Amino acid sequence: MRGRERLQGAVFYAINVEALIPEDHPLRPIKEMVDRDLLDLHREFSKAYSKAGRPSIPPETLLKAMLLQALYSIRSERQLVERIRTDLLFRWFLDLSPEDDAFHHTVFSHNRSRLEEHGLIQRFFDGVVRRAMDAGLTSDDHFTVDGTLIRSHASLKSLSPIERDDDDEPKGRGPRNRGVDFRGTRRSNRTHRSRTDPEALLYRKGDGQPAYLSHTGHLITENRNGLIMAVSVDEASGMAERRQALTMLRHMRHRHRIRPRTLGADKGYDAGEFLLALESWVPDAHVAIRAGPIKGESEGALARKCMRSRMRRKGYKLSQRHRKRVEEAFGWVKTIGGVARVNVVGRWKILQRFTMAAAAFNLIRMTRLCTE
Repeated sequence: MRGRERLQGAVFYAINVEALIPEDHPLRPIKEMVDRDLLDLHREFSKAYSKAGRPSIPPETLLKAMLLQALYSIRSERQLVERIRTDLLFRWFLDLSPEDDAFHHTVFSHNRSRLEEHGLIQRFFDGVVRRAMDAGLTSDDHFTVDGTLIRSHASLKSLSPIERDDDDEPKGRGPRNRGVDFRGTRRSNRTHRSRTDPEALLYRKGDGQPAYLSHTGHLITENRNGLIMAVSVDEASGMAERRQALTMLRHMRHRHRIRPRTLGADKGYDAGEFLLALESWVPDAHVAIRAGPIKGESEGALARKCMRSRMRRKGYKLSQRHRKRVEEAFGWVKTIGGVARVNVVGRWKILQRFTMAAAAFNLIRMTRLCTE
């Protein structure tokens, strides 16, 4: 029998959103873990907000919404709020009923500084790491460190000479995408700076590669299942990888009482001073040393010679083999998590995006490991 189209809808609906979500939906275990971790942060959330005034959007809702943005590759907060307004799955994950109004997208901009001031995003990420450690999913001894480029939101057209007078800047409302002729002009970080993102620096991945305004993101992963243990963001320079490696090791020891026995790294970490500093943190580091003779008898040269002698050991080869797992984390965080080129300006804002994307990667990996 042919069904008839209902031209007039009902005035009231009774909807059980919980029943609409399949029992085997991948967001169910993620929501369960996230809700428990956010419950542990209740006291920190209370300290971040005043006891008087108009009630704000709960920080738990904001953090879970930022997590959804990374999980579903949503480009902007505006699109995220539009998805929350129309998607019952998102409302279920955020504990919003169908009749609740979706909040405005500017809520994220208004609360970024509060989240940063009280370190709430970092605490949430550390809670995810602690959950993985308690479940026995992480290694206690063997780790890998690496860095990657994060393209800035600023365009190359925003570059201008540092010593340029303000009177030389174009006035008025001019064309939105005005032309800039750099022909015959040498641009470098010493002479030029971006007006849109002053913290971004020109950097290229290698010879023959184009230089872009960039920042660098850094990760430490454990070698058992490739879970991310620490994150950091710094300027785009050759020193950033080595500097942030020590910073993340310090954070892991202070926050999680982790003392790595081995740490794998590529040739970007081949520097005598760094290897000397690394000895106090990792007793058996596995850093790739560049080919060629090592000249001199300084402490740095001796540290490089000692590291080169380790390259013949079986443990070094095993560490370098597992080191490639960090590339899987970078690939997911940059492509799915949307950090390959961020749409926010400010290194601390980029760190928030990078940290939430790393937390999302860990949560997905943990759900798969727990079901295997």
